[in-house]
Amino acid sequence: MSWPRDDGRLERVRALMGDHGLDALVVRAPDNVLYLTNFWGMKGYDVCVFPREGEPTLVCLEPSAEDAERTAWTKEVRLFAGYHPSDPRPPLARARDLAREVAREYGTIGLELSLGTQSADRMVGEPTTFTAEWFTAFGEVEDATPLLAEARAIKTPQEIERMRLANEIAAAGMEHCRLVLEPGMSEAEIAAEWQGFVHGEGTGWEGRVELALGFSLVWSGPGIRTFTATTSRPVVEGEPTLFEIWVCADGYWCDHTKNLVAGELTSDYQALETGLLGVYEDALGFVVPGASLAELDRRVRAGIEALGFPGQPSHPVCHGVGARAHEPPYAHQAGAGEIAAGMVLAVEPGCYLEGGGGLRVEDNFLVTDAGAEKLSPFPDGIVRT
Repeated sequence: MSWPRDDGRLERVRALMGDHGLDALVVRAPDNVLYLTNFWGMKGYDVCVFPREGEPTLVCLEPSAEDAERTAWTKEVRLFAGYHPSDPRPPLARARDLAREVAREYGTIGLELSLGTQSADRMVGEPTTFTAEWFTAFGEVEDATPLLAEARAIKTPQEIERMRLANEIAAAGMEHCRLVLEPGMSEAEIAAEWQGFVHGEGTGWEGRVELALGFSLVWSGPGIRTFTATTSRPVVEGEPTLFEIWVCADGYWCDHTKNLVAGELTSDYQALETGLLGVYEDALGFVVPGASLAELDRRVRAGIEALGFPGQPSHPVCHGVGARAHEPPYAHQAGAGEIAAGMVLAVEPGCYLEGGGGLRVEDNFLVTDAGAEKLSPFPDGIVRT
């Protein structure tokens, strides 16, 4: 969708570029291109050359010219061919050549040298990765990744508005699943119900979302565990069916873990729900500007240990969300940093039983001077169908 240029965001980036002594950024991770231009590419070949002074340039695949004209904030667009009859190289090589040509007029260049992960392009299924030639094409460069992480950690009002849309779509998908979940359905069947709703109803949501994509891991009863795939296991009556879910709405994300139960929840899970929600509420009370991210991690893990799950969970208990589902800052006891107003954080404590089963709760929270504001309208805990 076309959004007004977010000048607050761009001015923040340029101020940080001045602090870091950078004359221009050259970025091609789809989430960073989106962040700086509002253009969300189809194949991940596109590049933004973003100067500290002057207008940025979008280097764009030819078939996406109409999308760039409609959505990009920068009007300086250089097009390259996806297929060139006399150039057998892949499209990224032509994008690199154009970006290098544009960047020649600037002094100190920043590249994404330490980028650990990136968000997908709109095609999603075939990510386009960096080549060695990309990192040597611009001569002596600086690492722009810390700068971009710092800029992106504080969300502008427009970014928050866009993330609220993703949160609303995810919650509406859960309300749909609440109506259709039945014991005996497979995990994959109920996951497909949620994903189908997100893509089918979220695309065009309120006339404000051009493309909504849903991603999920769904486990039920003893199938609940970390870092495993959704399978054909059945939905278990009386035990949670856990939805680890992400929605991407035109490049902005939410990241939730929601739980449904068909039938009466067992007493063991009732006790686990009460205990874990206590840890969760304690963590949310700690999420205020100036609080230590390291202390948040220690606090959550100590609470989980007190419930009888030492050393858990194996996943982060808090991370940023924005133009990626998982982005800085991360809470880690061996790390540093403070919570700040304007961050959007996913808080996600979890407890997992040996051999399978367990519980996780997670939502996204906007950090304000008054504390943590929950962004999803769907309840936490285990919701009865």
